[in-house]
Amino acid sequence: MDHSLVTTNFQLDGYRIVKSMGVVRGIIVRSRSVFGNIGAGLQILFGGNITLYTELCEQTRRDAFELMIQHAAAIGANSVIGFRYDATEIMAGVSEVLAYGTACVVEKV
Repeated sequence: MDHSLVTTNFQLDGYRIVKSMGVVRGIIVRSRSVFGNIGAGLQILFGGNITLYTELCEQTRRDAFELMIQHAAAIGANSVIGFRYDATEIMAGVSEVLAYGTACVVEKV
């Protein structure tokens, strides 16, 4: 699926929604490793951006996004509208990231 056909909007400029396929999602649950926590702990001492956690969050969001795209493609969609992220801490050090939206079949106008 073309990533440019994923939008937070509820319409896609230049395209017409032919069919709505329902909600699609990608869920990733991640924990921080002991080594990552030690490295991040050292970064915390100096303040500023904790790059080890930033990269973990970015990778988790990318993975959830890609899973959502795969889910949409598997049901025959070529776009996702109303795309959103959500995150929840399941327990200390374990977080869930959810990417979701409405899968659609669109065609150029």
